[in-house]
Amino acid sequence: MSGRARVRARGLCRNPESVKLGQPQPSSWSHPTVGKNEASTSTGVLGTGRIPKIFKEGASAGDGAGCTLIQRGGKTWNSFLELGIYTREKLAHVKDSKTGSSGAPVKLVTNLFNLGLPREWKLFQYHVAFTPDLASKRLRIALLYGHSEFLKKAKVFDGTILFLSEKLEEKVTKLSGETQKGIFVTIAITLISELPSSSPVCIQFFNIIFKKILRKLSMYQIGRNFFSPSDPVEIPQHKLSLWPGFAFSVSQFENKLMFTANVTHKVLRNETILDFMTDLYNRKDKSHFIETCEKELLGCIVLTRYNNKTYRIDDIDWSVKPTDSFQRRDGIKITYFDYYKQQYDIHLSDLNQPMLVSQLKSKGINSGEVRIAHLVPELCFLTGLSKKVTSDFRLMKDLATETHLNPIRKQQRLSRLADNIQRNKEARFELETWGLQFGCQVSLTGRVVPSEKILMQDSICQPMCAADWSKDIRHGKILVAQPLNNWLIVCSQRNEDAAESLLSGLRRVSGPMGFHVGKPQIIKAQENTAAFIRAIQKHLNPDVQLVMCILPFNQKDCYDSIKRFLSLDHPVSSQCVLARTLSRPGMLMSIAMKIAMQMVCKLGGELWAVEIPLKSLMVVGIDVSREACAPGHSAVGFVASSNSRITRWFSRCILQNTKTNIADCLKVCMKGAINKWHKYNHGFPTRIIVYRDGVGDGQLQTIVDYEVPQLLSSLRDSDSNYSPKVSVIVVRKSCMPRFFTEMNRTLQNPPLGTVIDSEVTRPEWYDFYLISQAANQGTVTPTYYNVIYDDNGLKPDHMQRLTYKLCHLYYNWPGLIKIPAPCQYAHKLTFLVGQSLHREPSLELADCLFYL
Repeated sequence: MSGRARVRARGLCRNPESVKLGQPQPSSWSHPTVGKNEASTSTGVLGTGRIPKIFKEGASAGDGAGCTLIQRGGKTWNSFLELGIYTREKLAHVKDSKTGSSGAPVKLVTNLFNLGLPREWKLFQYHVAFTPDLASKRLRIALLYGHSEFLKKAKVFDGTILFLSEKLEEKVTKLSGETQKGIFVTIAITLISELPSSSPVCIQFFNIIFKKILRKLSMYQIGRNFFSPSDPVEIPQHKLSLWPGFAFSVSQFENKLMFTANVTHKVLRNETILDFMTDLYNRKDKSHFIETCEKELLGCIVLTRYNNKTYRIDDIDWSVKPTDSFQRRDGIKITYFDYYKQQYDIHLSDLNQPMLVSQLKSKGINSGEVRIAHLVPELCFLTGLSKKVTSDFRLMKDLATETHLNPIRKQQRLSRLADNIQRNKEARFELETWGLQFGCQVSLTGRVVPSEKILMQDSICQPMCAADWSKDIRHGKILVAQPLNNWLIVCSQRNEDAAESLLSGLRRVSGPMGFHVGKPQIIKAQENTAAFIRAIQKHLNPDVQLVMCILPFNQKDCYDSIKRFLSLDHPVSSQCVLARTLSRPGMLMSIAMKIAMQMVCKLGGELWAVEIPLKSLMVVGIDVSREACAPGHSAVGFVASSNSRITRWFSRCILQNTKTNIADCLKVCMKGAINKWHKYNHGFPTRIIVYRDGVGDGQLQTIVDYEVPQLLSSLRDSDSNYSPKVSVIVVRKSCMPRFFTEMNRTLQNPPLGTVIDSEVTRPEWYDFYLISQAANQGTVTPTYYNVIYDDNGLKPDHMQRLTYKLCHLYYNWPGLIKIPAPCQYAHKLTFLVGQSLHREPSLELADCLFYL
C-alpha cells in the first residue's frame, strides 16, 4: 500500500491500550488487566472484592510525545545518560594520555567483542506525529509499517521516535492511513538528526538491537538480563532451578564499539505460590493465616512460566476466585478459569485459591497510567532464595559451583554465545540489516603493579600470600594499641564459662600483639534484651572504655537495642559476640584474635600500615545507602583519615530526607574532618583525595554538578588562604568487563594488582580498572574507578598505586579488599546506622572505628 494503509489487525482499534510488542503473547492480552478508572467497578478485573489501598489514588497519564528514547526508557537505560558527560577534557595532565607505565605487563583476554560498522555509518532519527493523535502504540506502529516505504527498510519505532538505517528522500514525509473504524489519519515524519555511531542515542539503539537478537536466540528477558529456560540446572532436593543467561551491553570504548557479555543466572524455586500458601496454612496458626501470608508474600517477585515474565506481589485479593468473571477490554466477560484454558491451555486445579495483585508499570505513550493484573497463585513461581535455604551450607556451596564460574567455564559460555549469534540466520540478518559486523573477542595488555609491604611496629612483612597476611601479623606487634583497663563483659548465667574462655583467649593473643587487656567486670544478666540493657546501664560509668556482650541468642532486636543504647544514649565502644560462636573450642584462638583486632580499632588503635610517599595527604571515603532506612531517607557515611600515615580515621554518618543517593551534607562532614586533622597534626592537609562509592546508574552528572562543588566550597573558604589540592574519584564495585589471563594453556584470574587503563576505558573519562581482591571461586570482578575531578596533578601511575595501597588498610580483614579502605569503612558505617541505629551516632565515637 502506498499513501494509505488500512489496518485490519483484529482488535487494534477496539483496544487502544494494547500490550507491548515483542513479548511472547498468546493473543492480545497476557493477563487480565484493568486501568485505574476500571478498578472501582464491580465488573472490572477486581470483581466485587475490596480495592487494594495502593491503587486507590489515581495517577495522571501523559503521551510522552516529546520524549527521546533515552527519556522514555526508564531505569533500564539510565546508565546511557552518562555517555554525554565529559570530565577528562578539564584535566590538563591527562588530556593527552591517561595510561600508566609502571608494573609488569600481562596479556589479558576479556568478555568484550568487537563490533564493526561502515566508515560513514549514520543513524537517522525521525519524529512521527499522528493527526488525530492515537493513544495506542500498537496502532501507530501498524499504520506506519503498513506503507511500502518501510517494508524493506531496517527500522525501529517506539510510537513516537523512528530510527532508520537509510535516509528518506524528504526532510518531512507526509503519509496517511485509515483505521478499522474508518478514521483517516495523517502521519508526519520529520527528520530530527543524523547521528554518528558514538552518539549516546546510537549506543542505546545498539543495545535495543541486541535485545532483539537475544530474543531470536530463544532467550527471555527477565529484568535487565536474558535467560534460557530451555537449559536449566535442576536442584530437586531443594526445589530449585537455575536458568543460565547473560547480562550484556554495547558501549563505545576508546576507539571501538564493543559488545560486552557477562554470564549470569536466575534462581527459581520449583514451588508455586499455592504450594507455599498451603504449606504455610498447615504449619502456622490458622487463625492468623491471612496476616502471616501477606507478611511473607507481599513484595516478593514471582515468575509466570507460561510467558516467562516476572511480577511483584503488591496485594492479595482474598475475595476473588478463579471462577469469578472479569470483563476483557473487548467487552467480553470471561472467568479466570476459562481464560487460562483458552489462552494457555492450562487447567486450574484449585478453584478456591485467592488472586495475587500486581501493579503494572506503564511505559512509553501510556506512562503514568495505573494498571493492575490478577495472577493465579497456582501459576506463579517464587524467585530467589528463602532464609531457610540460605542457611544450608551445602546447598549454597552447590549454588556457588554453578553460578560462580571459573574463567574456563565462563569463556566456554561466551564462545558459545558468540557462535550462536554468528550462526543464527535471523540474528545475522538483523546485524547485517543495520550494517553491524560481530567481530572477535578482544585481547589487550594490562599491568601488574608491585606488591606492598605491611608495616608493623617492630617489623616489615612481605606476605607470602598477597591477598591475606593474617599469619604474618600473629608474630608482630601492631602499630598503636590503647591499653584496655576498664571494661565490662555482660553475659547470661549459662554463658559464663564461654565468657571466661574468651577472656583467656584474648589474653593469650593480645600479649604478642602489644595490646594490654586488663581484668574486666563480668556481669550476669537474664537472657532477655531488657535485662542486658539494665545490667549495662547499672554498671556503666565515664571510665568504662568498652562493653562486651555475650549474646545468648541470635536476635536482631537484641543486637539493635544494645547498639542503639551504646552508640546514641550512652556512647561507648561495644563488642557483641554470639555465645554459639564461642562453642567451637578448636576455633577459639582464631576467634579471639579477630575480636582482639576489632577491640583495638574500637579503642582508637592502629593495626598496620603501608608506605604512603605523599605527605600531608587526607583520603576520604563516602558511601550513600538507602538500604534498611525509612522510606524517603538515606544514610550518608563519611570517613576521613586523620593522620599522614592513613591509619586513624574520623567517621560520621548523617541521615537525610531524600529518595536519591545524592549527599547533601558534605560541607559539614568535610569541615569536621579538616578540624580533626588540624587537632592531631597542628596543620591542614595539602592534598585531599575523595573516593565516592554508592553512585547509581545515571547519577554521575549529579555528582559532578552537585557534590563536587559542595566539597570544594567547604575547603576553599574565601576568608582564609587555605586551598588544598583535591581529587574526586567515583568507585564502582559492579562493572560489566571481566579479564582473564592465559597461563599454562589455560585461563585464570589475573594477578592481584592488575591495572587496565587502555582500550576498554572510555575516551571522555580519566578511568581505570583495578583487581585488588582474590576470587577463591569463580571469576574475579574488577573495580572501576573514574576520576571526575583532579587538581592534584598526580600521574596515572601514582593515582593507581595509591588506590591499590588503600585496599590494604581495612582493619576488619588482614588482607586485600575490593575497594579502598575508607569506602569500606563508610559502607560499614551506613550499614550499622541503616540496619540497627536508625539515628545518627554520637560524635563522641567519631575518632574510633566503633562500627567494625
